[in-house]
Amino acid sequence: MILLNGKKLAEEISERLKREIKKRRLKLKLAVILIGDNHVSKIFAREKERVARKIGIGFKLFYFSAGINQLELKKQIKKITRNKNITGILIEFPLSKNFNTQEILNLIPSAKNVEFFSPVVCAISHLLKGYKIPFKGKNIVIVGAGRLVGRPLSLWLSRKKIKFLIVDKFTKNIPSLTKKADILISGTGSPNLIKSNMIKRGAVVIDVGSCFKSGKIIGDVDFKDVSKKASYITPIAGGIGPLTVACLFENLVKLKRK
Repeated sequence: MILLNGKKLAEEISERLKREIKKRRLKLKLAVILIGDNHVSKIFAREKERVARKIGIGFKLFYFSAGINQLELKKQIKKITRNKNITGILIEFPLSKNFNTQEILNLIPSAKNVEFFSPVVCAISHLLKGYKIPFKGKNIVIVGAGRLVGRPLSLWLSRKKIKFLIVDKFTKNIPSLTKKADILISGTGSPNLIKSNMIKRGAVVIDVGSCFKSGKIIGDVDFKDVSKKASYITPIAGGIGPLTVACLFENLVKLKRK
């Protein structure tokens, strides 16, 4: 079993970006909008700030309480988008069901949308390339059809004309489908959802889900159990997470290039 070290790849991307920013004397600033007190969102926001400082990018966190109404939130976001010093904007997910997510996302101008290319898709692409894992001709199964993982992954694979299967909570007999996967990608946010009896021996397992439970972050994949059968697997910490952050800043630099 080989650990897919996303942290190492993320550091390589960050160093490359740092050199480019310094060489071109780029003035970049990322605004992160955080609504409510989701613990995982707060952790990822802090990680983005850490990486931003490390590679020479300005950072500003805009925090709003969960009790803010949609109208006031939209007003505040519009104000942020008009700030000329801010070159990229990100809204931390998940959002409360009280908000119309698409309406809020539509407020971010394309010139400042650092998620124009999904950081999750970018991260998985870097991971597979970095470890020379081919995905063409493989049986790919995505667990979860959500906005952050399943949906952008399915669009990306479709554009590449790569066959895949996506399953969610409405799919019957999920284990019978996941057992056929050469590459299994899970992004549901359900702790330890994926067990060893749900994968075939030698599968590549990529865990993109996360939630906060019992004082720590837990992924979709029961790592201790699944690692006994997987050929490659992302660790609970240092897997996809650091790579998605690096890809976010990669997108921010690309916006400046444009």
